[in-house]
Amino acid sequence: MSISVIDYGSGNLKSAAKALETAAKNINKNSKIFVTSDPKIIKQSDKIVLPGQGSFGDCYSGIKKISGLNETLNEFVLEKKKPILGICVGMQLFAKTGYESQKTEGFGWIDAEVRKINNINKKIKLPHMGWNEIELKKDCFLFSNIKNKSHMYFIHSYEFMTKKEDCVVATTNYGNSITVSVVKENIVGTQFHPEKSQKNGLIILENFLKWKL
Repeated sequence: MSISVIDYGSGNLKSAAKALETAAKNINKNSKIFVTSDPKIIKQSDKIVLPGQGSFGDCYSGIKKISGLNETLNEFVLEKKKPILGICVGMQLFAKTGYESQKTEGFGWIDAEVRKINNINKKIKLPHMGWNEIELKKDCFLFSNIKNKSHMYFIHSYEFMTKKEDCVVATTNYGNSITVSVVKENIVGTQFHPEKSQKNGLIILENFLKWKL
């Protein structure tokens, strides 16, 4: 199995790749992990991971600046229907629109938008950074062997907002209920960072590697 971690200048790539390598060893999965922006390598991959660090607009702009990358990702996800895992801003880019500094179009793979976390009466600190527990909303392969109320590691100021409740797998409470994991066909995402979430994060990556459509 080959997995491409998409490199578009966002950062956080090495830790994601290293965590995937560890997860593959844990389940005795013979996997090759590539950190790449090369459309040829991505097209040949069995699965891809789209990490993200920074602003929604900067991240999507970074993807579009690399020749053929945007088209390759759309083909991989929408036409080939191969599995993709989005992490943090990587998941947010699944949305139609982001509103960080300015209105920016995303991939539009899920009917959603990304807006700043509602800091009601300024009672919470932004960014939402550190450990927080998640509420599992339904059974999902990604959270197999993960207990409800498990803690995951977050760092973000903007949230993924969708009315497509059938896509929402997990939430957390930070001022209000925030979507932190989505699944739609071959598309899965986590707002938290599995690669920073210790044992539970590795289990999630293992589940992604084992996933068969």
